Amino acid sequence: MLIALGGLVLGLVLLTWSADKFIDGAAAVAQLLGMSPLLVGILIVGFGTSAPEMLVSAIAAWQGEPDLALGNAIGSNIANVGLILGLTALMAPIAIHSTVVKQEIPLLLLATGIGVVVLLNGFLGRGDAVLLLGALATYIAFGIWQSVQSPGDALAADSDAAISHEQSPAKAGVALGFGLLVLLASSRLLVWSATEIATGLGVSELIIGLTIVALGTSLPELAASIASVRKNQHDLAVGNVIGSNVFNILGVVGIAGLIHPDLVSAIVVQRDSVVMVLLTIALAVLCWRGARRGGINRWQGALLVGAYVAYNATLAWSVVA
Repeated sequence: MLIALGGLVLGLVLLTWSADKFIDGAAAVAQLLGMSPLLVGILIVGFGTSAPEMLVSAIAAWQGEPDLALGNAIGSNIANVGLILGLTALMAPIAIHSTVVKQEIPLLLLATGIGVVVLLNGFLGRGDAVLLLGALATYIAFGIWQSVQSPGDALAADSDAAISHEQSPAKAGVALGFGLLVLLASSRLLVWSATEIATGLGVSELIIGLTIVALGTSLPELAASIASVRKNQHDLAVGNVIGSNVFNILGVVGIAGLIHPDLVSAIVVQRDSVVMVLLTIALAVLCWRGARRGGINRWQGALLVGAYVAYNATLAWSVVA
């Protein structure tokens, strides 16, 4: 058990560090290839911060642990809105200026709806996975179209300011490649550690995925959002959460279903999916309201964090009850 706990801590540290390097390298390479700042903000950062979830869930599914994979995806979306956006708003009210952020909200709601619908029958099959990944491809295509239609959007300015303009092609390529390798290794270590801990404690892999693993794989989003607000890049902080959640529900769940089709626990549909949907709706309301009334303020951030704490308390009670 001690070795597994040590592996969990090491895996989380390496996962967070390597995700940061991977995002920096990917953004720099994208810029060197001529990709617009807005497209970097919508796709590269969103995909990059979801890379830990994708790799952890892919490895978990490949090893025949679908509950861990699904719990990681849904738990990460809950953590992104409740904990990460909530903590970010508590640090400083988040102003929303980007029209793209407001346009992304309906896409997030649609993606979340599709993700929940495919789980309702209690089975995540390869047909469901193809549907989810096809929706993700459509989202990516829409992001490319947005970058052409709105080159001067506030999110584009934030994204451009967040990209390092001093990296050479070689340095950017090394950061991208090395970050990906460490991501793979740390993801494998995290899955092994989480499985061992779940077995040792007699806790379901779903609970471990929804809590410890989800929180760990969401740390890159937390770091990116806090850094964005500290640099006054508010639209990027919100855009990061929206993009990451779309990639999680469509890409992460889709990859897991493609690798290992399996039954979906009833509690995932009855409890976890409901919480994810409610927090997604709350995010939409806060963004639409905030665009007219000055952003997401501290008390709203406190409510989001409170909802996240209450949800995790419910999970803890389900274990001990």
